[in-house]
This record gives sequence, C-alpha cells and structure tokens, in this order.
Amino acid sequence: MFDYKLLAALAAVIEQGGFERASQLLGLSQSAVSQRVKLLEARIGQPVLIRATPPAPTETGRRLLNHVQQVRLLERDVRTQVPALEEGEPERLRIALNADSLATWWAAAVSDFCRERRVLLDLVVEDQDVGLKRMRAGEVAGCVCAAERPVAGANRIALGAMRYCAVASPAFVADYFPEGLDPNRLAKAPAVVFGTDDQLQHRYLAALGVTGHFVHHLCPSSEGFVRLLENGLGWGMVPRLQVQDELAQGTLVELDPCLSPRLPPHSRPHPNHRHAIDVPLYWHYWRSGGQLLAGLTAHLAARAGRMLVTS
Repeated sequence: MFDYKLLAALAAVIEQGGFERASQLLGLSQSAVSQRVKLLEARIGQPVLIRATPPAPTETGRRLLNHVQQVRLLERDVRTQVPALEEGEPERLRIALNADSLATWWAAAVSDFCRERRVLLDLVVEDQDVGLKRMRAGEVAGCVCAAERPVAGANRIALGAMRYCAVASPAFVADYFPEGLDPNRLAKAPAVVFGTDDQLQHRYLAALGVTGHFVHHLCPSSEGFVRLLENGLGWGMVPRLQVQDELAQGTLVELDPCLSPRLPPHSRPHPNHRHAIDVPLYWHYWRSGGQLLAGLTAHLAARAGRMLVTS
C-alpha cells in the first residue's frame, strides 16, 4: 500500500522546486518534509530524488509522480459524486505550456471552463519543443507543446498551429536592409531569440538558405520580446496573433523575402505567406485523468481551433 503522505511530500518538493517551499505548502517543517522523502526511499529501497537545485525525480520518482497526478484527478471525481466528501477549495490543475500560447490564445480558450468548474490553474511555462518533459517527469496533468507523440500512459489531440512571422521595427529595416531583405545581411543583423530551445529564427534563416551562427539577443519573455523588436534591437519570429495591433499601427513590419533583389526567384515565397512558420500544437493529457481532465480536453478541442491555424 502507498503512504500518500509520503508521496505528497515528494510531489510538493518537485512541484515547488525545493524543500523550503514544499514545507510552506504542506504546513510542515523542512526537516519533516525531508524525513518523509527519506522514509519513502527507505520503503521502496531506492532513491526517488536527485538532490540538486532544483531537485529532480529519479526514474522511480517520475513513476510515483505520474501516479500521484492521476490519483489527485480521480479523487476529485469521487468528491463530486459523494457530496459528503466535497471540499470547499477549488481544484488545481498543473499544466505545462509554451509562453506564446499563454500570451495569446490560452486564456480565452479556458476561461469559461475554469469559471464553470471552479478550477485553479498552476501553469508551468516551457518552450513548445520541450514542454512534454514535464509530463514525462510526472509534474503536470496536461501539456500544450509541439511534440506529436505522447508519453506512456497519455493521449494527445491536435489543437491547430501557431503561425509565426518575422518582424522588426521600420527603423531597424531601414538601417539594415535599405535595398530590400538580403538573407546574408539578415544573419549578421541582431536577432531576438526567446531561449536556447527556440529554433524558430534558425528555421526562418534556413528557409532562406542561410545556416550557421547568427548574432542574437536572448529574451525569455513574450511581452519583452515584442518590446525589444518595437524598439529596434533586432528582428524575430513572433506569433501573428500577438502582434496584430503592432502590424496594423506600423510599429512593427513584416520582413518580406519577396522584396529581396538578391534572393533567387525560385526561393521567393508566395506573397501571402512571406515565409511564415506554422508550429503545430498538441494537447497531451493522462488517460486516467478523470472527468475534470476529460472535460478540459473536450473544451480545448472545441475552442482552440477558433484561434489557431487549422488545415
């Protein structure tokens, strides 16, 4: 039999990123939380935590965290079916998603569901190419990311695609591309990159026939990213959803390879596409996630397609 107090201590340490915050969440001393994790390890005969900063689960720890996530969701179903067990606190769902989804379509897609079902969200922001690692580690109940293949024990549905376009300020374009967009000059002009996992600028340059190193700023903030571009610090790939107003107002302009006199005609994109990059997004969720997760899945399937690009 599992001792769920011990499992709750393990989950809190991972989800809160350390023993101190886990102790605050559980209302225990750090020593008590540490003792519970050690007792869990003693009972199963192997480590469940890698004691680093922040702590990380071992392979066994990941399996236990996956179990805890699913038990929490199933317990919620039982509480709703047995009124005497219903608690006053709203349910929390821990979800991993990429920053661009959070900055654009996510809130509108889930707001009605959260209000109607009294759900509180605990959002973990990860790049769309790596977010699934949070599910694999057992840290989240669901994940929005670009990975198509689900982890063991989970399903996925396609939500649509986020369309990214290359933009910069008019002053930046005038300074660096006075004679039209030159792909070789683009590689030498400063770019803005969200983080080390962000490959969108690389893909855009590769589509223009440019590979290898390019100079860039790092800015791990969706809003800050756009502000850097507006103020002429560089060019970058942003969701069209996020910069519709800026494009309409002219504070940002789309880089247009069609206007490049140095790009071979056969490499020039159709004027309506301008080398836009569509990144498919998928919703991953545990198969044994209970009614709450199934309800959120159905809600996302109905709402996300209204805001994302669909085929």
